[in-house]
Amino acid sequence: MAKTFNVAAVCMPQKHYMVGLAKRLEEMKGYVDDGKYFMVNRARQYGKTTLLLALEQYLQEDYDVVFVDFQTFGNDEFASEHVFALSFAETFVQLLEETDFVPGLNFQEVAGRIRQFSDTGYTGYRLKRLFSDLSSICACSDKPIVLIIDEVDSASDNQVFLDFLAQIRAYYIKRVKRPFFQSVILSGVYDVKNLKQKLRPDEEKKYNSPWNIAADFDMELSFSKDEIAGMLLEYEADYHTGMDLYGMAGRIFAYTAGYPFLVSRLCKLMDEQVSRKEGFLSRQAAWTERGFQEAVRMILAERNTLFDSLAGKLEGSPQLNAMLYSLLFTGKSIAFHPDEPVLNLAAMLGFIREEKGVAVLANRIFEMRLYNLYLSSAQMQALDIYRISLEDKNQFLTGGHLNMRLILEKFAVHFNDLYGDRDLSFVEEEGRKYFLLYLRPIINGTGNYYIESRTRGLRRTDVVVDYRGEQYVIEMKIWHGNEYHQRGEKQLIGYLEDYHIQKGYMVSFNFNKKKRIGVQEIRIGDKILIEAVI
Repeated sequence: MAKTFNVAAVCMPQKHYMVGLAKRLEEMKGYVDDGKYFMVNRARQYGKTTLLLALEQYLQEDYDVVFVDFQTFGNDEFASEHVFALSFAETFVQLLEETDFVPGLNFQEVAGRIRQFSDTGYTGYRLKRLFSDLSSICACSDKPIVLIIDEVDSASDNQVFLDFLAQIRAYYIKRVKRPFFQSVILSGVYDVKNLKQKLRPDEEKKYNSPWNIAADFDMELSFSKDEIAGMLLEYEADYHTGMDLYGMAGRIFAYTAGYPFLVSRLCKLMDEQVSRKEGFLSRQAAWTERGFQEAVRMILAERNTLFDSLAGKLEGSPQLNAMLYSLLFTGKSIAFHPDEPVLNLAAMLGFIREEKGVAVLANRIFEMRLYNLYLSSAQMQALDIYRISLEDKNQFLTGGHLNMRLILEKFAVHFNDLYGDRDLSFVEEEGRKYFLLYLRPIINGTGNYYIESRTRGLRRTDVVVDYRGEQYVIEMKIWHGNEYHQRGEKQLIGYLEDYHIQKGYMVSFNFNKKKRIGVQEIRIGDKILIEAVI
């Protein structure tokens, strides 16, 4: 049976095209060999479960590994201490027996007692007894035991779980005297280091982290360009598409920053859907720049579990929503500080990452999806500039190509008519938003746009538009003098060289009273710049 690209649940190397995990598994085993307890916290659909299941197999020669999935525990099992303790004990014993664990008399005695308590509905089995039994099992094992708990988010707001973590900490601290796990690995989106536990029930303000024993786990789980290329090489060996392997890997990485779900989803779309669409109708045609852009268009238009999860987080956090909106539209730099709650939340959920001390959108796909989300709101679409764009949109195609010069001409006229009396602060806050709002109906359904990361946070923005396989680079800036303007022109020329295109575009918001409003053409070397002065 042919392999496929997988975006549903766990990836298996015998069934799916995958990035190689050997290097990561070797590094994680180093943590286990050192007896470290740690947390693998990454955003949704980041390949955590796939990695941990592979680790379970990788460790089996040296360790007995028990892999517990908290998603299999119902809400009732976290309702009280005795219910959770007995449920965990039963689950642990059953899973351990499914490994190569060789049970001795002591284990059989402990396991038999746990099953008896379960059968009789005994309510006196508590965390203290659970951990005493776990210690006894570790003492009689012929190999050290590693405990992996996946999906801890299912229990992270539950006091019983916090008490459970506190017991792990207590046994970790005294494991020289009392046998315990070689390593405990927790996995989820939220970092349980930040969870707090009351020291005593009557205390309202004194808290203590139940997971402050955890080692820092800073392993990179994003896929690199070379890793993506390695996965594509395996695919190419099966289908011989003739694709430019490293060029395609670079495109995928540029748009996803190696986010595992997004990488696999784009590949799956090209393989299974773009290759069957009219205008392509083959894998050879799908694995091209044009086919890739079609896959990008498709992923931005679809609903999937990752995007639904991110949208739900935005709805549940007005502060997160406001921060991302500001990051997208105002261009103001936001210093990244891990102790800032909103930034910490955004990073944990995968929306942003830190780059040179400031917060940036985690990847181009998320950025484009968020732009589409915000610009599709009823409030945005009620603005005059959007309404006018809907009226204008059919005049901008010439021979199947986007007439970007005409777009700039029309936008300059409409912006001056509607907002020409506004001040600098208005343009700084709203200028790029209004241009993107005008642009969106024109390219909607056929093209996409994103902000060039190298200019984000400066006093100018480069918008890159992909439309039917062609790219258009539009620099947006506020006039800050002729010298600054000329420097911007030279930088834009550099970007045109990078994109291998001859013509670039500029939108200059100019508050100089002597400015000349309109569109002009400038030649610099072999490049042409079309500038709209507003």
